[in-house]
Amino acid sequence: MITYEDVEAAARRLSDRIHRTPVITCRSFDDAVGASVFFKCENLQRAGSFKIRGALNKLLALSEAERRRGVVTFSSGNHAQGVALASRLTGASAVIVMPSDAPALKVTATRHYGAEIVFYDRQTEDREAIAKGIAGESGRVLIPPYDDYAIMAGQGTAALELFRDVPSLEALLTPVGGGGLLAGCSTVARALAPRARIYGVEAETANDTWLSFQKGERVRIAPPPTIADGIRNLSPGELTFPVLKKNVQEILLVSDDEIVEALRFLLFRAKLLVEPTGAVAAAALLAGKLPVERGARVGVVLSGGNVDPTLLAEAIRLR
Repeated sequence: MITYEDVEAAARRLSDRIHRTPVITCRSFDDAVGASVFFKCENLQRAGSFKIRGALNKLLALSEAERRRGVVTFSSGNHAQGVALASRLTGASAVIVMPSDAPALKVTATRHYGAEIVFYDRQTEDREAIAKGIAGESGRVLIPPYDDYAIMAGQGTAALELFRDVPSLEALLTPVGGGGLLAGCSTVARALAPRARIYGVEAETANDTWLSFQKGERVRIAPPPTIADGIRNLSPGELTFPVLKKNVQEILLVSDDEIVEALRFLLFRAKLLVEPTGAVAAAALLAGKLPVERGARVGVVLSGGNVDPTLLAEAIRLR
């Protein structure tokens, strides 16, 4: 299992290589939800999301010989960019397996960082199998998006910074896709604030972790339709799920409309540009999915800001 010491070690590796992102408050949001909310702004992180934390921690933990062989991963966008940038920073080459319908902005950014892209059809092909095939043929090291303890530890550094800036949080909310961010952040929360309540948030149509919590074991769903492209996972991770079961109180669900409403609120009222996946935890609060006592101190991870321009234009259109 991932430990708090793993996260501290990751923080030392990442020091001065990534941004220590700000924690921002918004009085309008606080008034709307009846709590004191502290936003950890990973939308302002290098490569536009928290994913650089886990990717760079993993690459820095590899041997020089492994980095020379290069790496391969699979991702719909943010992990792709994180691995591409981490590879450039460490002198490794990268191949990224991405869905053919990945947001154009994320594809362009991934190429900009120097990675080679291999596309697949998310409806008919298995991205992990493709990546493992490339790794087997080329000798590249596979860098999973979430199901790896070094990845989880790197992602947990976001919560480590948050709790150091705001020590007395009573609740913590993060998006949950494969579970790497929530696993890392919940490990930190359990160590630094044992009484804090920890929640993951999914889209209603991408509810694989919620279903898995109900059944007590990992559940697999069909490719889910949701505006939150970063959490279109089919199942929680084999390694992440036990961590989530141990640390997390509940998985909350939000609709696409609620996600868009949160995105709009964060943009117009807090002046924060957040992608739909990055807004799901804020959406749970704004939609009243988590009743909180008046004035409760709640930490929310805004996981990324790589929003597609066309989607953004649709989201902010006056209703």
